[in-house]
Amino acid sequence: MTPHLDALCEHLGIVWRYHDGAGRFVEAPTETKAAILRALGYPAQTEDEAARHMAELQARAPVRARVVTEGRVADLPAGAELHLESGDKGDPLAPVPRGLHRVVTEGCSVPLVSAPARLDLPPRGWGMTAPLYGLWEGQPAGLGDYALLGDIAAVLGEHGADFLGINPIHAGFPGDAGAISPYAPSHRARLDIRHVAVARAAGSIGALIDHRAEIPAQMAALRAAFAQFDGDPDFTRWRQAEGQALEVFATHQALSDQFGPRWPDWPTACHDPNSPEVQTFAARNPERLRFHAWAQWMAQAQLDRAQARARDAGMRHGLYLDLAVGTHPDGAEAWADPRLYARSVSLGAPPDAFAPDGQSWGLAPLDPQALLARNLEPFAAILRAQFRQCGLLRIDHILGFARAFWVPPGLPGAYVTMPRDALLAVARLEAARAGAYIVGEDLGVIPEGLRTDLEASGVLGCRVMMFEVENGDLRPPGDWPEAILASFSTHDLPTYRGWQAAREIDWWARIGNLCSEAADAHRARRRADRAALEAGIGGPAVAEMHRALAATPARLVAVQAEDVLECEEQANLPGTVTTHPNWRRRLPIPVSGLHNDPRLQETAHLMAGAGRGRQR
Repeated sequence: MTPHLDALCEHLGIVWRYHDGAGRFVEAPTETKAAILRALGYPAQTEDEAARHMAELQARAPVRARVVTEGRVADLPAGAELHLESGDKGDPLAPVPRGLHRVVTEGCSVPLVSAPARLDLPPRGWGMTAPLYGLWEGQPAGLGDYALLGDIAAVLGEHGADFLGINPIHAGFPGDAGAISPYAPSHRARLDIRHVAVARAAGSIGALIDHRAEIPAQMAALRAAFAQFDGDPDFTRWRQAEGQALEVFATHQALSDQFGPRWPDWPTACHDPNSPEVQTFAARNPERLRFHAWAQWMAQAQLDRAQARARDAGMRHGLYLDLAVGTHPDGAEAWADPRLYARSVSLGAPPDAFAPDGQSWGLAPLDPQALLARNLEPFAAILRAQFRQCGLLRIDHILGFARAFWVPPGLPGAYVTMPRDALLAVARLEAARAGAYIVGEDLGVIPEGLRTDLEASGVLGCRVMMFEVENGDLRPPGDWPEAILASFSTHDLPTYRGWQAAREIDWWARIGNLCSEAADAHRARRRADRAALEAGIGGPAVAEMHRALAATPARLVAVQAEDVLECEEQANLPGTVTTHPNWRRRLPIPVSGLHNDPRLQETAHLMAGAGRGRQR
């Protein structure tokens, strides 16, 4: 029995008893609880230590954010001061303006988020998701870039699409050609310079991308282009406006060039961005910092151009960007603000049928208490960075707004409760400021009440057609909710043709996650599910699947480029790194080939016929 340890866990929002992705009841061991407490800053190896931490916590008031609908009075306690986002003091008896404010009372500062109560739902429409890295022109070579992103956006806009979705384009690890997952970024408020359009020789040619050849070639081309850069007043103004945050990032990137891509491997004196050694390095290497600032400027300018082309082609939303659920612990984001993130644990997911040991994603979780102590501003800044160049934002694994699954090394994971209401309010606030909409990826083990809260906030949920088959029947498309983005699949799931062929089951069996008997059982269920789905939509053709999606009440429908082009292999097989060619598959045709492709024309016609988009 560990009553004091359990009480401390409950007080800090650790949930160690839960149902996993397969519906099984799990109780994480004492070792898991101790590891997560340690990551939260409350090491407790004994009952006495747990009791002492608990007494300390009970002696001070917990920091809990307040949420108010903009334009309403905050109803503050007597003597409390309202410190507005602008830096001015507010009148506690007056309506609160939109913003991220603070309430100060008895020496304690509490976040106060004033946001719209609900975002409007987007108009009925459709769009396409496509792999940015897999775009090409002329010959299947190189990495897709932001110029090609503008090209494909223009094509889709002409066909009546309202958005073009891509995986996260956060800053990655350009010095590590093996770090290619867009969902394990170095910094979520900065951009991936590996997709900056720059003149260079063709690299690897073929259906699969060789990142170990492409990324060094891209970086060499960028440096060659920078060597010819004579300066630009727009760049100077932009760099000044970006301020200290950009300089810290550029310093990190320059240090990575010197010492390697991951900061824990650097000299100890460089682990602290505020150390004298780091400041001296920055002062002695201004041109290195200037290169990385310039590369960010180039990425920003090209993305702005891509979004402008999408809008000019008639898209309502333009780019549909994706916010990764976490950041890599060895990257620029965690280096710049280490106290904001829990270390020695990883974000992940509980066990399910295809990952019986659960998943550990190698991502640093946000510490909820540290985030509240910082007035939620770091999270708001990350959102703000996404909304700069998109009209629609997907928030990956929005389940983490309610609770995040933390996995200590070598141990089962447990959940940590997050400030759900405050995070949703910040998301509404930043979307409203940008005039944009939000899609929350709400797939997996859904916390109680989260989908209700998302709908109340005007945040679209997700529905995936392959998951709508149950007990031998497809849920009728007409019965789907309205406040959703509907699709057949996602980047982590099989394509339509791959699902029909059970390709991901073949992959899981090949890499050893499924024994032959289990794989055969899954294939048998797939045959039954396929028969049910095809009976429900009227046949096996991709067009029939797209017609069924178009007919749902969903405000938005997303078709995948891989489905339109009838590809069988999926982009990513979750839980694998080298055993499946993740993030390496090029599209089978060039971007220009889409313009008159009859499959895209048919898809656009189906969508327009269902009252989505514009007839070409």
